[in-house]
Amino acid sequence: MKTGLLSPAQLMPDPSAHATIVALAEMAPGGDSLTEAGSAQALDQVLIKARAFAEPLLVGHLFDTGEDAVAHADGVSHILLGIGAPPSLRAAAYLVYASEYLTQPEDVISRAFGPDAAGLVAHTRKLVQVQRNARDALGDDADGPLQAEQIERIRKMLLAFSRDLRVVLLRLASRLQTLRHYAETKLPCPRALARESLQVFAPLANRLGIWQIKWELEDLSFRFLQPDTYRSIAKSLDEKRLERERHIEQVRQQLMQALHEAGVDAQVQGRPKHLYSIYKKMQGKNLPIDRVFDIRALRVLVADVPACYAALSRVHELWQALPDEFSDYIARPKANGYQSLHTVVRDDQGRSIEIQIRTQAMHDHAESGVAAHWAYKEAGSKGYAGVQAAGHFESRVAEARKTVLRQLLAWERDLASADDAQGADQRGLFDDRIYVFTPGGEIIDLPAGATPVDMAYSLHTNLGHRCRGAKVDGAMVPLNTPLQSGQTVEITALKDGGPSLDWLNPELGYLRSQRARSKVRAWFNALAQQATIARGRDAVERVLQREGKTAIKLDDLASDLGFRNADALFDVVGKDEFSLRHIEQHLRPAEPEPDPDEFLANRLTRGNDAHSAGDGRGVLVVGMDSLLTQLARCCKPAPPDAIGGYVTRGKGVAVHRVDCSNFRQMAGREAERIIPVTWGRQATADAAQYAVDLLVEAHDRPGLLRDVCDVLAQGKTHVVSMNSQAQRDRVTITLTVHTADTAKLNAILSKVLQVNGVLRARRK
Repeated sequence: MKTGLLSPAQLMPDPSAHATIVALAEMAPGGDSLTEAGSAQALDQVLIKARAFAEPLLVGHLFDTGEDAVAHADGVSHILLGIGAPPSLRAAAYLVYASEYLTQPEDVISRAFGPDAAGLVAHTRKLVQVQRNARDALGDDADGPLQAEQIERIRKMLLAFSRDLRVVLLRLASRLQTLRHYAETKLPCPRALARESLQVFAPLANRLGIWQIKWELEDLSFRFLQPDTYRSIAKSLDEKRLERERHIEQVRQQLMQALHEAGVDAQVQGRPKHLYSIYKKMQGKNLPIDRVFDIRALRVLVADVPACYAALSRVHELWQALPDEFSDYIARPKANGYQSLHTVVRDDQGRSIEIQIRTQAMHDHAESGVAAHWAYKEAGSKGYAGVQAAGHFESRVAEARKTVLRQLLAWERDLASADDAQGADQRGLFDDRIYVFTPGGEIIDLPAGATPVDMAYSLHTNLGHRCRGAKVDGAMVPLNTPLQSGQTVEITALKDGGPSLDWLNPELGYLRSQRARSKVRAWFNALAQQATIARGRDAVERVLQREGKTAIKLDDLASDLGFRNADALFDVVGKDEFSLRHIEQHLRPAEPEPDPDEFLANRLTRGNDAHSAGDGRGVLVVGMDSLLTQLARCCKPAPPDAIGGYVTRGKGVAVHRVDCSNFRQMAGREAERIIPVTWGRQATADAAQYAVDLLVEAHDRPGLLRDVCDVLAQGKTHVVSMNSQAQRDRVTITLTVHTADTAKLNAILSKVLQVNGVLRARRK
């Protein structure tokens, strides 16, 4: 896409844009025109009063750039006049500089010029400080451009921080006046200041449609940053700017006359291309200067599409066309919707002129839609000049263009009152993000309402975990303090540590960013998993000790059991999702098939006395007397449980409850080993005690274990061992008790269920 075309006046915008500026600037808050003599005189008096107020304070003072303070304020006022600003904004330029020499500037200016002027001055002073911090981040040594992301953050910050966008215009005019000062005095301009002007302020002026300030900032910055290249291009043009301006005005009048004679109603605008734009095109498209055909350019606006082609025909009749330089973007619009006719011709003197022809609707789309001139030039579809599109923010600026101009140019309106009167349409365009500084000058992009904790996590996850304090503009603040754009934030962190659970409580307001919230949750999830793994490791190591297998490698054991590593095994064991019985069975050697002689050798001759049957505690094997028995540890049977026997290899008969899951599995695999058993006479005696496991699940609370144990003590139930595991707000209590009759436990378990917080109480 070719360059934007404006009127030839050096300090005036596009005529139609200037008319809009004047119309907007002449509207008072009540909607009355300020063109009446009395109102105009009142505005002029404000300007005169402001200069008279500021001059005694500024006389004799020099800025750090070496500029005379009064001369600088006069220059800024003149620049604002050139772009159509009214006296009230020009008056603010004097008040801003005078405020530097007042003890209480906002109070003094508010009494003398009103609260709107005082607010504008206060916002401008803050933006000056933010601008200085941003300039420090740019540096002074490197010649190359900053990273696109850092530049984009600076631009967004300038817009977001200045709710009253008049502040931005004051800063743009001030920067242009400073560059003019260096050019006029021939003094060397600091590279950091020139780089900031080129990479931040000129694109910002471009975005806001302030074309004249934009191109002059670019040319002057280019002159200071690359003086040799600047002089080379200027010499190559072989003519001075004023001569080129006179030439373009001459051909503009010639084309206007030709179109009028052909009956084509059209507006013709034009200006010579400035030096930095020529340099960018030469660099971006790798062209010599004699191949840059749009050094002189015109734009023709007509009523409709047929008039576009009629105007094109008349142009080609008037001058010689270059056939390779014609593009019909009306018949074949660009992907972004841009439409126009582009042609390059040679005039009577053989000089090339680029001409763009479009309708007013096409022009409006190009200026304010997705094909807006600034958006295309800064982020073309192929990354023209090496800058890429910034995404959603760009589309929001395009959509908000007219609103921004109203805020920027309706100088007399009190912005807060205008917001209330006009509703949400005028607000919130840039309010969803804030931009703050690190002590080193880096700009951090955060959601609106973000806190120091959010900022810490945006810098580094580990810094967020260890964050324990913050300084905002040098003052300590609570960690849940909402940050504001332009503030400098310093994070204080411990050497080691982790986040607080309070940070996840939305009512406490520690975190605004969803990304930071996710990182805190991930930290606590990892902490819980570590506790689970530790619990599982302890359980597995106890099994290894009991089985005499402590020399085995844990990773090898996990691999044999089908897990990727030892931690994966510990995790499922700690969650009670994998039975330790599987580990025990894996560790024990496979037993040989039972031999009948060995089976008979295990029979004892201790008679049918139930208690003499060893660990069986009074269990009789039906059909066989004096056979060794033992109670299974997995289900711990006790009278009057229904029981069954399983013939083991070398250890007699294991007695299980018939509802035991292990017993059912063994019965399914080896039914021939299952034999009937029953309780003996002494098994039901009061003196016989059996170990039984109980399981209690409850909401965790202080005193819960004490209350459960009190109920068991009242039921005269002896507790042998107890273990509890807490997870979040739930706790699981496993108790081993002695009882002579499991039927009596039902009444005790019913009383345990009545304890406050208990959800379930059952035999394990």
